[in-house]
Amino acid sequence: MNNPRRVVLVTGASRGAGKGIALAFGSRGDIVYVTGRSKTEGDAPLPGTVYATAEEITQRGGQGIAVICDHSDDQQVEQLFQQIQAEQGRLDILVNNAAYIHDDLVKPGGFWTKSLDLVGLLDVGLRSSYIASYHAAKIMAVQKSGLIVNTGSFGARCYMHGPAYGAQKIGHDKMAWDMAHDLRPYNVAAVSLWMGMLKTERTDAVMNSEPEKYADFFEIAESPEFTGLVIDALYRDPAIMEKSGKTFVGAELGLEFGVTDIDGKQPISHREMLGAPVEFSEAVVE
Repeated sequence: MNNPRRVVLVTGASRGAGKGIALAFGSRGDIVYVTGRSKTEGDAPLPGTVYATAEEITQRGGQGIAVICDHSDDQQVEQLFQQIQAEQGRLDILVNNAAYIHDDLVKPGGFWTKSLDLVGLLDVGLRSSYIASYHAAKIMAVQKSGLIVNTGSFGARCYMHGPAYGAQKIGHDKMAWDMAHDLRPYNVAAVSLWMGMLKTERTDAVMNSEPEKYADFFEIAESPEFTGLVIDALYRDPAIMEKSGKTFVGAELGLEFGVTDIDGKQPISHREMLGAPVEFSEAVVE
């Protein structure tokens, strides 16, 4: 799996983690498809569009291809993969990052006091990753190579933002474990990768509003591009199939592979503070 110009799909890449991951692959010269719903500035409360991400990928030496896609619409998702298959004939890496974010997510209080719409995380965030992986696996199994990555979080192990968020994150971990079992005969890997605290447009807005309060957070936060660099290193790892099915802390994989953040710092793992990935049983019930 060392194609110098890989075909990569990063879902939910108008901004945030998805954008950073996609830009990292752009810097590697890859063909990067990015999906999102933001066509023009102002479509969302935060800055960023899928077209702007694609343009920056190209500026960095890759080939950015923007696709407007609502990941709650299965037909749009199917058409996305049909487009990739028709234009490239293969898919090397899928990064499942699209997620429904509601303003109530970080508000204090019990889940029943917040909007019921938070359940959307189980649609665009968990179900959508299954659907995308389903279509990606059809391509990867035939070519007998590929990597599926679910972007995860320590919220899979500790209380973080409530039950909908937690269920989505632990679901990503278990889905990678089970998909790896099915994909192993086809030399296709699947993993879940826990990101740390991220410097994104959303967190920038929060930190700028109260810089003194969040100064310590800013010091330990990692760039979204770091996750992309770690995935790049994972894909190139000769022992990647031995890692398939597992859940990794991105900072720990970065240390293993010698990957630093774009500012030269080595992101730290929050394992001791927030918990370690769950170890699933090796038992198989067909």
